[in-house]
Amino acid sequence: MEIWLILLLFFCLCAAYKSFLNLSSHGKAKAKQSKLSLPPGPLKLPIIGNLLWLYNSFSELEQILHCLRQKYGPIITLHIGSRPTIFITTHSLAHQALVENGVAFADRPPATASDRIITTNQHNINSANYGPLWRVLRRNLTSEMLHPSRVKSFSHARKWVLQLLKVRFKSHVESGEPVLVVDHFQYAMFCLLVFMCFGEKLDEKVIREVEDVERTLLVNFRLFNILGFFPLLGKIFFRKRWQLLLDVRQRQDSVIIPLIRARRERKEKNLENTDEFFVSYVDTMFNLQLPEEGGRKLTEQEMVSLCSEFLNAGTDTTSTALQWIMANLVKNQQIQERLYSEIEGVLGIDEEIKEEDLAKMPYLKAVVLEGLRRHPPGHFVLPHAVKEDVMLDGHVIPKNAMVNFAVSEIGRDPEVWKDPMEFKPERFLSNEGEMFDITGSREIKMMPFGAGRRICPGLGLAVLHLEYFVANLIRDFKWAAVEGIDIDLSEKLEFTVVMKNPLQAHISPRVKSADQLLI
Repeated sequence: MEIWLILLLFFCLCAAYKSFLNLSSHGKAKAKQSKLSLPPGPLKLPIIGNLLWLYNSFSELEQILHCLRQKYGPIITLHIGSRPTIFITTHSLAHQALVENGVAFADRPPATASDRIITTNQHNINSANYGPLWRVLRRNLTSEMLHPSRVKSFSHARKWVLQLLKVRFKSHVESGEPVLVVDHFQYAMFCLLVFMCFGEKLDEKVIREVEDVERTLLVNFRLFNILGFFPLLGKIFFRKRWQLLLDVRQRQDSVIIPLIRARRERKEKNLENTDEFFVSYVDTMFNLQLPEEGGRKLTEQEMVSLCSEFLNAGTDTTSTALQWIMANLVKNQQIQERLYSEIEGVLGIDEEIKEEDLAKMPYLKAVVLEGLRRHPPGHFVLPHAVKEDVMLDGHVIPKNAMVNFAVSEIGRDPEVWKDPMEFKPERFLSNEGEMFDITGSREIKMMPFGAGRRICPGLGLAVLHLEYFVANLIRDFKWAAVEGIDIDLSEKLEFTVVMKNPLQAHISPRVKSADQLLI
């Protein structure tokens, strides 16, 4: 009995000593970080942090951050759940983090249970941690699909989609009725991305089925995000949302996996040697190997996640940006006419716009860049994370903290841009002919595609699509406001930041008859 008492006393003393050491080291660390603490922010509640305060205001997060910036400075801490989230609101700090300390800020936060379902355990480019898997997936996309020669091979697909848009606009031209452009733009861009993904012009019924399941995922993404805040209790209190997530994912697999299998079968029959075969994104996945996982190949579910990422990233952002640009061209007729004059000056009267002609149109590029600056489709990037404590602007960014960047705030900073809320493409025209660096490698003035190692790999493709469709839509049609309806540039948060009141416009042909537009 005495032995047990001695052992018990010994363990109590050990526990007390360990507690003392922990308190001592904590006190020293606290003293050490008294000058190097977390970036400032509003008071938080235990466990839930600032979540209750933000719950009804996620759509107004930009306004909240703008106010907090006036009080706390350019780098702010909010506690969303138990984990701190750092918001960076200035171009100089964004450059320090993403470019000068690119490796440190290149990771992603730990995935939530709902994220792992959507991304097949983080097997896509956006969600993968910074490491071998991310490098393999990103290199495959950039070298196999986004290489200039491969992008050029899809020029016929862009021309086909442009014709789809013109056919849809023909009835509005003939009737004089205004056109609500948002659905037309989204469908056209989706058709283009589906062709690039699967290499074929699928039936409209199939395209609509794929579009519907992807749209369901996007429409409900905020509902699914809530599941990540309280992972232990979420499955109890949000049972219906969990079931909806599982149902959407199951339906996504049931719609896209047959397309993957059909493409694999066609490839195995050596039909890639025919004139009608185009290398698609799915084709590049079949022999892809994952070195950190024993060199295994991708599963069908992982291919679904990569296809979904490709379709959504290339559709919603581009169609949203296109609508914002066209809205500003309707609102500012003098800009529209200057752009039309430039296009006509480069082309002959009856010539079609070739993609190589776009490089000869600096004002077109300026219009697109100004649209991306003034109306970035995403007002925040996907969250970054750091793997270890990092110093920034005299503060500690703690290990595993989420870090985000106020894209819209940076692109509308009055200290960088004169009259930042005005739509002025001329600001991108350099007298010296120097091209604006949208990547932010030298200096970040705007970052609609992010910056640094996690910059959107589809940047070049997105700009090409915007320039191509804006040029053709202005070349073929004159766009005017509907009488009695002002162009409203108010914003609304969906998957991207869209027009609160979608663009309606009267379109009229710039050639003699509407039939000529369809030749």
